[in-house]
Amino acid sequence: MSNTIGHSLLHQTLLHPTVLEQQTKINSCNISGNSFFLPKSTANQAKSQIRKSPLSTKFRSNNVKTTKLPMGTQGPVSVVPRAVLASEPTSELAGRFNLDGNSDLQVRVSFPDAGSISQVDLQVTNSSNSLVLHWGAICDRHEKWILPSRYPDGTRVYKDRALRTPFVKTGSNSFLNIEIDDPAILAIEFLILDEAQNKWFKNNGDNFHVKLPVKHRLNLNVSVPEDLVQVQAYLRWERKGKQMYTPEQEKREFEEARKELQIELEKGASLDEIRHKITKGEMKTKATPKKKNIVERIQRKKRDLMQLINKYVAGSETGQEKISVKPKSLTVVELYSETKKEEDVGSILSKKIVNLSGMELLVLVTKPDGKTRIILATDFREPLILHWALSKTGGDWLEPPSTILPDGSVSLDKAAETKFGQISFGDPPCQVQSLEIEIEGEDFVGMPFVLLSNGNWIKNKGSDFYVDFSTKPKQFRKDAGEGKGTAKDLLEKIAGLESEAQKSFMHRFNIAADLIEEAKDFGELGLAGILVWMRFMATRQLIWNKNYNVKPREISKAQDRLTDLLQNIYKSHPQYRELLRMILSTVGRGGEGDVGQRIRDEILVIQRNNDCKGGMMEEWHQKLHNNTSPDDVVICQALIDYIKSDFDISVYWKTLNENGITKERLLSYDRAIHSEPSFRRDQKDGLLRDLGNYMRTLKAVHSGADLESAISNCMGYKAEGQGFMVGVNINPVSGLPSGFPELLQYVLTHVEDKNVEGLLEGLLEAREDLQPLLSQSNDRLKDLLFLDIALDSTVRTVIERGYEELNDAGPEKIMYFIILVLENLALSWDNNEDLIYCLKGWNHALNMLKSKDDFWALYAKSVLDRTRLALATKAESYQRVLQPSAEYLGSLLGVDQWALNIFTEEIIRAGSAASLSSLLNRLDPVLRKTANLGSWQIISPVEAVGYVAVVDELLTVQNKSYERPTILIAKSVKGEEEIPDGTVAVLTPDMPDVLSHVSVRARNSKVCFATCFDPNILVDLQAKEGKRLHLKTTSADIVYREVKDGEVEVAGPIVVKEESSMPRLTLVRKQFAGRYAISSDEFTSELVGAKSRNISYLKGKVPSWVGIPTSVALPFGVFEKVLSEDCNQAVAEKLDTLKKKLKAGDSSTLGEIRKTVLELLPPSQLVEELRNKMISSGMPWPGDENEQRWEQAWTAIKKVWASKWNERAYFSTRKVKLDHDYLCMAVLVQEIINADYAFVIHTTNPSSGDSSEIYAEVVKGLGETLVGAYPGRALSFICKKTDLTSPKVLGYPSKPIGLFIRRSIIFRSDSNGEDLEGYAGAGLYDSVPMDEEEKVVLDYSSDPLIIDGSFQQSILSSIAKAGHAIEELYGSPQDIEGVVRDGKIYVVQTRPQM
Repeated sequence: MSNTIGHSLLHQTLLHPTVLEQQTKINSCNISGNSFFLPKSTANQAKSQIRKSPLSTKFRSNNVKTTKLPMGTQGPVSVVPRAVLASEPTSELAGRFNLDGNSDLQVRVSFPDAGSISQVDLQVTNSSNSLVLHWGAICDRHEKWILPSRYPDGTRVYKDRALRTPFVKTGSNSFLNIEIDDPAILAIEFLILDEAQNKWFKNNGDNFHVKLPVKHRLNLNVSVPEDLVQVQAYLRWERKGKQMYTPEQEKREFEEARKELQIELEKGASLDEIRHKITKGEMKTKATPKKKNIVERIQRKKRDLMQLINKYVAGSETGQEKISVKPKSLTVVELYSETKKEEDVGSILSKKIVNLSGMELLVLVTKPDGKTRIILATDFREPLILHWALSKTGGDWLEPPSTILPDGSVSLDKAAETKFGQISFGDPPCQVQSLEIEIEGEDFVGMPFVLLSNGNWIKNKGSDFYVDFSTKPKQFRKDAGEGKGTAKDLLEKIAGLESEAQKSFMHRFNIAADLIEEAKDFGELGLAGILVWMRFMATRQLIWNKNYNVKPREISKAQDRLTDLLQNIYKSHPQYRELLRMILSTVGRGGEGDVGQRIRDEILVIQRNNDCKGGMMEEWHQKLHNNTSPDDVVICQALIDYIKSDFDISVYWKTLNENGITKERLLSYDRAIHSEPSFRRDQKDGLLRDLGNYMRTLKAVHSGADLESAISNCMGYKAEGQGFMVGVNINPVSGLPSGFPELLQYVLTHVEDKNVEGLLEGLLEAREDLQPLLSQSNDRLKDLLFLDIALDSTVRTVIERGYEELNDAGPEKIMYFIILVLENLALSWDNNEDLIYCLKGWNHALNMLKSKDDFWALYAKSVLDRTRLALATKAESYQRVLQPSAEYLGSLLGVDQWALNIFTEEIIRAGSAASLSSLLNRLDPVLRKTANLGSWQIISPVEAVGYVAVVDELLTVQNKSYERPTILIAKSVKGEEEIPDGTVAVLTPDMPDVLSHVSVRARNSKVCFATCFDPNILVDLQAKEGKRLHLKTTSADIVYREVKDGEVEVAGPIVVKEESSMPRLTLVRKQFAGRYAISSDEFTSELVGAKSRNISYLKGKVPSWVGIPTSVALPFGVFEKVLSEDCNQAVAEKLDTLKKKLKAGDSSTLGEIRKTVLELLPPSQLVEELRNKMISSGMPWPGDENEQRWEQAWTAIKKVWASKWNERAYFSTRKVKLDHDYLCMAVLVQEIINADYAFVIHTTNPSSGDSSEIYAEVVKGLGETLVGAYPGRALSFICKKTDLTSPKVLGYPSKPIGLFIRRSIIFRSDSNGEDLEGYAGAGLYDSVPMDEEEKVVLDYSSDPLIIDGSFQQSILSSIAKAGHAIEELYGSPQDIEGVVRDGKIYVVQTRPQM
């Protein structure tokens, strides 16, 4: 005998209990899913009918055939014989059973008199001390377990389906006594569980079944009328507060109601007396009191956030080659279509290519000069005749006027016939059969037609073809970018099929299903095209139904087909999951057959039951029968709101209008809704009940993000049919985690709570529980996906409702809400690693706040900045992937321009990212105030007067020259830009590092430069565009005021950088010195730049604890020498031509010059000399590994030389009139130190000019993220030179990316144009590592530099001490770069601080 129960048997849902608890079917109640039993009106009606009802004396037959579900099944099966413990009146011992070896079970039953308590005694011999009885009771006619109200101490309710009572251990045996005082209970059933061993004991594979004594029991066969059961069940539900019930809970309430009435009968009450008690309200219910363990707030599980990370990135598939889709060659008909579109054919109304048994038919409708032109073309080989007519109402056949008939046409009765003609076009020539028809005026709305070939009629799938003239013109806009950045072929195919798709949702979903495989092959952009198309549909930018009657079940089936295909791609292509979720949310769940058909059937039942067969309800009924749509969900809700408002018609219209349905839209349906609703008051309760149930059916088909229907589809529900109406039986999804149904019930119970914190926790706990299932194979995966989408959507609506809760909240609560919303986003987004580390950062910040850490606000501000960066990066990703497809497809389909302009913005707003952004904006000023950050960070403190100009990106204007002093308000500043001529100030919300290139440029050029953290100040500054402002700076703030026309400005001299006053710098052309490579002790000003000389100077002079990397160099003139080699003659000639174009003003050649430099070949002598110098200096020679490694090194050297022609560097030298031809590039070669951290030091504080303190910035990994244009801030600190052991952190890091590299070589630019007096050329040119750096998403919450105070103090102090030592060595302020490895400081370069 098996003594264990597999894990699968512990699975339970809201509909199907576990196999340990019996199932029942309430045949008489006809209750659907989440209805609330009987509405009050029904109960009242039932009460009013009680005295009229005849007394029922019907007895139930005792010979009722029942079936029992054996363990592991979820449906009816044949009866399996089982052992029953019979409790005869004269017997005390009911039975003895061997459980396991020498352990036995004994069961004894007492024999009560009438009305007394039955007792069951159980004893287990030689038992463990962890036995538990898993049990329930059996009542008359029902084999489903019920839970007695009386049970032993220590009993706990198990999932509302069973009781678990521990045995009492005495000696080697365990005992348990159960008392039953409910006369309706006929037996108890149980299993025994050894909790310590997770071992179950069964009775030959079945439940133990103990019949209770029946000798003195009353006859229980009196039938309780079902109307009384329904009323009593309703009263129980009403007295419990009208809670949201699962179908299983509803069934249990009916059983309890039936039991209460049965007990009254057993006490001797007649049915008339019971009816009287109910009518007078004297019938008390034994509604189960709230259990002590009712959950008011769920206990969240402790989870490892790292388990939530997914790194799926579209376009970088792991383990499989990226699919590349070759543009397909155009068919002859498609070529002809393109030819016609290139002609001046006017606005294009529609274009469609129809397949005709392997041939194609083009139907192109255009609008030239107020006429309608129909162009037909086909590659059909046989002679073809068009049998056609015109239509005024859509679908009718009217004979065309003779004035518009093409030559050779024949008029017929209500039609005409025109022969196609052969034409040639193109080069090489192609042939098609074609004809054109031109119609003047607007009298006709369409053209029905069929084709005739050799006596055979050719139709459109058995129906007439129909050309619609009424579609608004679709401008073939050239400004849509010609489809660049899109799956253009797919989008054009979609546009060609739109006229077919707009017939009905069935057509649209089937077409989408047909295209989905092709979209998948196009990859990310293909699925983006499907999403754009489906969203145009969902937002009503496209026609939903036109001239086509389709059954709801057909729409539902088409949805089901499409969502099945999307589900399959979700399984097989995880890199597209985020896009697929978005597509699913626009489509709706669908379902095979029954659910869709109920849309048609239930509206008839509603009309019949509530006597509302005319007016608006009949018009809606006709609309539903013709073509149901998501609008029906809104209409149903509007009716419910109207009825609840005591029939206030303005409420009806308010609900419709708020959801985008106007009177005009109601009239636009094929079956228009003209009337307003009008009901009688006695219809109110019945309509609310039936429309509430109907809403569930509508949402099951149309709403992908409806929470209640999504839960029902996963948990399972059953709705009986009435008469002709079909039933619905949705089975529960298998494999749901333990406790998941209760968690969903908690969510439904609290979904309208005003205080939303607990609800948000429940929603997120449910999503967390779902995550493992979403990555597993499951034939019901899409139902789980729709549930997850619904939970996600609910988070957004709940958080918006909860804003009021935060009005007076402190930072701790706002931060906790941010954590919850951020967790929700992380569960929805692909490639979410950055979000997870933001989430960990917020948790750490919250802990700092709770522990009263002085730096909590400063740290939280850095996490807030990083979170904003993550949101901005995602918005840019959506813009890149979705917006081009929206604009191109929208231009083909004639979508309103305003809808295209905001397409991506609305996608973002539809998710919880917008909610998160709002919460961050709420917290930001609190953090800035607490951390004493103010509204500004002053990077270059310069007083300025100028005219305000607003730009999106500083990069786009960096080469511009402003004619008057200009204050730039730049929304984006990355860090590598130049300051445009004429600029006196740059103000930005962006956060470039204080030591970034643009920051250094601003300070050198005496330009005011600052970051503004306050969005209100920024908006005010932008509003002053064109006005003249005076900016006055301090070390932490900017005060500004408007300077009126004619006002004399006395604030100080304004430096106007006129071109004539700019210093002219001169360079001395460097010559090749005869050596290709030199060691550091050979570095002189004639051979290398200041960068190389400074690093050589430091060797042996800095403290011993400061490391200096070994260096060699390729000196000045090597590039020119290599270029002059015979092997590079062709490269030299090409470069010479390109440089002449550049001198003539063609700056577009800069990129081509850089590419040409990379074509250089290395002289053998260069290779040999460089190898010898590197080896003799103790550096590894790349070529010793393999030839490929040398090629990598050579390419890096050439990239350094090529950087002489970087755009930024080239324009910078032009500004100071530096002769670019005289600029020479040496290459400093160093071994890369694989850094833990990198730093830049300014030994005089650049923001304040205070020479008594050192300012430094530190990043994790290599320093390129600090000096390059990498978003986010570095850790920044200052340190007084008089107290170098006490660094003060000014800001924590927010850079999401760190760069790391294997042991390698870096080739650094070292030009003669760097560090000239009055000109900072450093940073203009490239330093290139031989190996590519690895980008790593950073987790600061586990970084000792952030969380370990002692480590932080040690590292920052060491950096400050190194900077101070080098400054003292040179005797002037220094700009120093270095790294930290295993706690040791290395300096890689230094130069005078500009």
